[in-house]
Amino acid sequence: MNPLSTIPQDHSTDVDSISNGSERLQDSRLRIGLLLTGSLSLAIAWLGPLPHLAHEAFFAHMLMHMLVVAIAAPLLSLAIAGTNLDPVIILPKLFAPIPASVVELIIVWAWHAPGLHHVARMTTWGLFAEQGSFLIAGLAVWLSAFGGPVPRSGARSAAGVIGLLLTSMHMTLLGALLALAPRSVYAHHQGYGGMTALEDQHLGGAVMLIIGGIAYLSGGVWLSVGLVRQHKQKKGTQS
Repeated sequence: MNPLSTIPQDHSTDVDSISNGSERLQDSRLRIGLLLTGSLSLAIAWLGPLPHLAHEAFFAHMLMHMLVVAIAAPLLSLAIAGTNLDPVIILPKLFAPIPASVVELIIVWAWHAPGLHHVARMTTWGLFAEQGSFLIAGLAVWLSAFGGPVPRSGARSAAGVIGLLLTSMHMTLLGALLALAPRSVYAHHQGYGGMTALEDQHLGGAVMLIIGGIAYLSGGVWLSVGLVRQHKQKKGTQS
């Protein structure tokens, strides 16, 4: 027999309160850890040697991109999802997972077109605009998928799976195109170190293919697992 079942009701309430308080404390610590790690990722991307290196090396530019959208954005989004800071709770229609994925696709592919890419590589204001739009678009995708009231609705989770998988697909496609291209896409780029422009481009494409593809695919799988568990729980309560 559970010893707690013999405790008077008021004592049982106290124990439940302590247990809930402990869970909230653990949740707060986890969120703070996610927030700090996400902020550190942004600091590495923007305040370290990568911005200077990105003027010459395509792979460095791609590392900045992936640090922002595939590492910092999901960590920051998970830190605030379901809290008072979650914009999805306030404006759920504005944060729809599939449209957010389409918007990010347009932003990412546009900035990797030769003209805009040259602006981002060679001008400070262009780099700020590019990186800022990457962060906003990344946060929108991840928050749309994982944000909203708790417990999460099955419909939002399902849409989140589709949105993240779509993003994983377009990241993988763009990375593969850059990694397998027979010639350099960016005529202004001369290569870096001992690498030719094409070799540098191939390395950058591989960075996007691996980091971007895996990050968004993992998010989609995580939500899918949650949906399966939710379905099993519903069947269990109905039987």
